Amino acid sequence: MIPPSGDEITLLRAFLDEQRATVRRQCADLDAVHLATALPPSSITLGGLLSHLAFVEDHWFSHVLLGRPYAPMWAEIDWRADPDRDWELAAGRGPAELLALHDGAIAASEAILDDVLAATGGDLDRPAERSRHGRTVSLRWILLHLIEEYARHAGHADLVRESIDGRTDL
Repeated sequence: MIPPSGDEITLLRAFLDEQRATVRRQCADLDAVHLATALPPSSITLGGLLSHLAFVEDHWFSHVLLGRPYAPMWAEIDWRADPDRDWELAAGRGPAELLALHDGAIAASEAILDDVLAATGGDLDRPAERSRHGRTVSLRWILLHLIEEYARHAGHADLVRESIDGRTDL
């Protein structure tokens, strides 16, 4: 639950956690067939969404913020030839594997965030090691961007889940 007040780091993390949890609730208790179900005309599936968001976590926290190479799963992708490969990697993967992929990415991101905040004394202006479109972004920018990214996809997840089983109360 998001606290009604707090310092900036606490609130940014709480809002990001809430958006992550919203996406996870929409994927709860679904089998592989349902996780692979799209709501036409969109090709977005809940499984694809979990895979994409796992990539997003690795991209922003590990690759951009810390300047590390991509994790092996993402490094082997020819992104120019297949820019949607992170979405497509869900095909043929079951719920346990997709949820574990997403959980692992979040855990890695949280560990990076903890380490960076500890090393900088909580400096949200800490610049990323890699630029975005030629501009250096800050840790604050990355956190806000992740909140936006998850919120946008939580809306997609709401619609896809409702089309699967009518659930709107998650």
